[in-house]
Amino acid sequence: MTAAGDGPWLDDAAGRLVRPFTVSNGRTEPSIALDLISQVRATGVTPRGYLGPEHAQALDLCRAPVSVAEVAAQLRLPAVVTKVLLSDLVDCGALTTKPPAFHHNPTDRSLLEAVLDGLRRQL
Repeated sequence: MTAAGDGPWLDDAAGRLVRPFTVSNGRTEPSIALDLISQVRATGVTPRGYLGPEHAQALDLCRAPVSVAEVAAQLRLPAVVTKVLLSDLVDCGALTTKPPAFHHNPTDRSLLEAVLDGLRRQL
């Protein structure tokens, strides 16, 4: 089992000890619309009040522009939970968001080619 400060609480046999439902306080709807390919970035504003450790981890991941999907993968949380956390951070001014450039046509050929090129570079 990892220590509390070492990221998400995991147990080799049981998995995540804190269930995703509790991370978002049971909320399933983010306060703002976020796509998986929306870009988020930290603004440098320190959030006021208490935000959970997952909020802090998400904020740390957003020092440079990053997609919502990438943050979810790094946090090992479902996308809907990640969207709620990120929307909390946007609401308090700690994050800014940019909608995807291809929002109007998600099947645009140039977008699909860019995704394919990115996948090829990863392999």
